[in-house]
This record gives sequence, C-alpha cells and structure tokens, in this order.
Amino acid sequence: MDKIQRLPPSLTALDAALVALLDGLEPVAVTELPPREALGCVAAEMAVAGVYPERDIALVDGWALRASDLVGASAYAPLPLTTAPCWVEAGDPVPDGCDCVIDADGIDRSGPIAQVLSEAHPGQGVRRRGDDFADGFVLASGKHLRPLDILFARAAGLKTMKVRRPRLRLVNVPATNGDIETAELIQQSARCAGADVTFAEARSRDPAAIAAELETAACDLLITIGGSGVGRTDAAVLGIGERGHVTAHGLALRPGVTTAIGRVEGTPVIALSGSPASAMAAWWTLGLPVLDRLSGQQPCPAVFLPLARKLASSVGIAEIALLERNNERWVPLALGDLSLQAIMKASAWLTIAGNSEGFAAGTPVGAYMLR
Repeated sequence: MDKIQRLPPSLTALDAALVALLDGLEPVAVTELPPREALGCVAAEMAVAGVYPERDIALVDGWALRASDLVGASAYAPLPLTTAPCWVEAGDPVPDGCDCVIDADGIDRSGPIAQVLSEAHPGQGVRRRGDDFADGFVLASGKHLRPLDILFARAAGLKTMKVRRPRLRLVNVPATNGDIETAELIQQSARCAGADVTFAEARSRDPAAIAAELETAACDLLITIGGSGVGRTDAAVLGIGERGHVTAHGLALRPGVTTAIGRVEGTPVIALSGSPASAMAAWWTLGLPVLDRLSGQQPCPAVFLPLARKLASSVGIAEIALLERNNERWVPLALGDLSLQAIMKASAWLTIAGNSEGFAAGTPVGAYMLR
C-alpha cells in the first residue's frame, strides 16, 4: 500500500495534542527593539515612564500668554501688550511664564502695538504637566503592545523596549491549483500575534522537498501549510518524519481533522491543512497557545455570555463554533463547518469538547475573542 495513505489507527484528542506541543517549551529570549518595531510583540518586563507630559504643552495653535496679564481685555477695551506675544503650535512646550494659549484672532496686531481682545483663564489651551499620567505610566510585562502603548512609549522618550518575539518559519506546500491564500492568512495572523515570521515555499509536494525547508536554526515554531491530508500528493507529514518525529497525524477536531503535530530537532511543528477554515481552527486551538507560551504571555481570558440559541455538538470530536456578539449574548454562526463568510462575521470562537453534546440556549459559555 502507498505509504502516503497511511493514517494513525485513531484520532488524537485536541487536549493531548496541545500538551505534547507545549511540553518543555519555555519563553524565548528577551530582545530589545525600537518602539516602532515592537508593535504586536509581548512586553518582556515592566517598562516605567515618568510624568507625562513632562511640561505644559499647547493644545491649540495660538499665542502663549499669562492669564493674569489679560484681566479686563475685550474687543471693546483692547489691552496693549508690553512685550511681543509668543506664537506656539499645538504640541509645542509652553514658554516659561505663560499659562494659557489664546486663538490667533485673540490678538490685534494691525497697529504698532499688539493688543489683546479677550481674557483667558489659567490652563486655557494648555495640557498641564502630568495631565495624562501624573504618576507616570507602566507597560505591564506579558502584555501585547498596542498602537497606544507604542505612542506613549515614544512620547515618553523610550528608545528601546524589551520584548519577546518568537520566530516562526512558515513553509507553504504548493497547492495543486497554485493557491497561497491560506498561507498568507496564517502568516498575517501570526504577525498580528507578535511573531517574527519568515516564509518559505517547498519546491514541490515531494516529502524530500518539504523536509528541505524545515530549517530550525532560526525559528522557535515550524508551521507547514497544505499537504497534510490523505491524498496521493499529500506529503507534508512524511516530510516532517524525514527531518524529525511525527507525534500525531489526525486530530479529533472539526474542522482540522487532518492536522498533524511533531518535533524537528526539538522545535515544535504543526502541519495545517490547506483549507482556510481547517487551518484557522487548528491555528486558534494549537498555534496561538504555543505562541503564547513562547512569548511569555498569559492566555487571553474567555468572555462569558449566554447563548442566544442552542449549540448541538457530536460526541467524540471537538468542534469549533463561531459566535457573534449581539445584545450581550453569543449568537452561533457556524459549528464544525466554517464558511469564510462566518469567519469574517464572527466576533469569537469556542471549542466544544469531544465529551460534550453542546449547550442549551441561555447557557453562559466562555468564548475567545478573535484577535
């Protein structure tokens, strides 16, 4: 019999597959990156910045003055200025001795002496020192860095940030129809999860060609896309076997039943299907937990809401359900068979364990928000 068609005698439980992947894994080494390159990475240690802003800054374009010098000024009783006013742009430091910024038309400069046409109160048009963070701010360890985190870090003058960024090597097994959409989907998903992704394409669907791309010298996780099924040209699992060890081929997971896991020179490897739905199901349940472990991030907490209607599942196999959040209830969109439309519409996903028949309407269930 053709060895490409050989399958394990039974499907491996999803929980057992995850335990095997995580066994012995430790967070990757800390690296320092400029803030602009740290977006999406996981902070490796607590970063503390001082009071922000460090001094009074202008909120608007206008004239910087002292409010006490403007008492009584109005369009009917202009107040001559003894010194030339100072123009500032929004974001500029407010000059010493000034405590307000008035609009451009608040001063009449048509004559030989500038005249103020309105009063102002202290702090008008000004962001005072420490208004944003009076006691400084902290970027917590183990947290994915968001755009706002990067903004504050740069504003606070941090030149580098200590992060953990796992290196992921993505090997695409060429599809018979030439499609690479699934590989690109997983590639972008991994980058959004904070991984440093390198992309490789196997020369063919031959096991040796696939094995040649399974380089572990510069990666912490290997992912293959496509060729994990049982067809005559599906050879990803054989390629992994040539370079390392296949722990399981065939998971009790719908979709994603053809997923395989193993190790190559100690590096965990996950063979994903070329089907977008099957690949995403295994990515959510296996790939993201591995990245979380390598990043030193605590798993994201589940969001508990009652089900708008029942979810009936088959016993013996874990099934992925897609949910939409509506009126503080989870509305089921798909179960097991996940269309791309459902994936795009979904707010969160949920794994229904293989020993469960599902959940009745109104049951609170914990789902994971799509990242």
